[in-house]
Amino acid sequence: MKILDIRERTVALGDPMRSAAIGFDEMTVSAVAVLTDAVFEGKQVTGYGFGSIGRYGQGGLLRERFIPRLQAADPETLVDMAGGGLDPFRVRAALMRDEKSGGHGERPGAVGVIDTAIWDAVAKADGVPLWRLLADHFNGGEADDRVAVYASGGHYRAGDGLEDEIMGYLDLGYRRVKIKIGAASLAEDMARVEAALSVVGSGENLAVDLNAALDGETAPEWLEALAPYDLAWVEEPGDPLDFALQADLCARYPGPIATGENLFSLADARNLVRYAGLRHDRDLLQFDIALSYGLVEYLHILDMVEAAGWSRRQCLPHAGHLLALHAAAGLGLGGHEAAADPALIYGGFVDGATVEDGFITPPDLPGIGFEGKANLWEILKTLT
Repeated sequence: MKILDIRERTVALGDPMRSAAIGFDEMTVSAVAVLTDAVFEGKQVTGYGFGSIGRYGQGGLLRERFIPRLQAADPETLVDMAGGGLDPFRVRAALMRDEKSGGHGERPGAVGVIDTAIWDAVAKADGVPLWRLLADHFNGGEADDRVAVYASGGHYRAGDGLEDEIMGYLDLGYRRVKIKIGAASLAEDMARVEAALSVVGSGENLAVDLNAALDGETAPEWLEALAPYDLAWVEEPGDPLDFALQADLCARYPGPIATGENLFSLADARNLVRYAGLRHDRDLLQFDIALSYGLVEYLHILDMVEAAGWSRRQCLPHAGHLLALHAAAGLGLGGHEAAADPALIYGGFVDGATVEDGFITPPDLPGIGFEGKANLWEILKTLT
């Protein structure tokens, strides 16, 4: 199995909404296609990758560095010597040739979107959905037939309409919802929390995301105000790299805290687990697979957190994008985040899939199943 060509495109995701940290009006994401010489059921196998939201596309890095480097690699060094198929671990090694450790920046997202396309191609060549391949190779053959998903929304928008938005998620079958806070005053955001609770019914069905809006002076007051609501979790209250602050907040706040979506490497994940005071009986790890060098790196992260005493069920990857569903189902994770609106190219699941009582069934399509989501497929197919 050889790589014949690699193509990329930057896709605009512009959406008029805000979190406490950023606006999404000019947000972009990278899409990649890896064309191979493999054939399955009479069709050439092409793997697709679609990056995660919250950062920006990595087109420059892809075009100038990582795609040429992979194309220049000896094809024999990229395959599994036993079966002749592409080996994602060897591909990763080729992509990272002459890359210094540390200072990860935007590099993990560029590598991650190619890594996603490679896994898609490998699973397609085997004629299986990616979750099945992951389960068979990395989880003793065990896979979850239902995956817990929560609806991520509640951004700041003109006109707000928070209650109607959340009711729409419940109508779609979700039970747990996450909203954004931290951009308004404490009083205003507590009113948002109470408005959301009036719809979802109890704190266990609501999480809040502060998007690192707080610091050592403001965080204690906010966490004290949130504590009586018994929320499912409070997400990223402070700077994701300030482990001392994180440890202090974990000591102050009795409920679950979630973090990790803005740490993009095994080394950073290890430091978080070592030094941020997180409690593996309640807190949650939200590393974003596509932005963290992809599944190869995420598998190493899972090995690390398990060795540190954590359960995989405490891992809830940031951002839905079909990839996270396959990882959660095939690797036995606790679930994942989903942008619930299927009208968004990065929202929902394959067409026809439904969320039932907060759970989704992983798809049976070969690979990741991008082809089964029509609005996203309209973009990806332009690459080939």
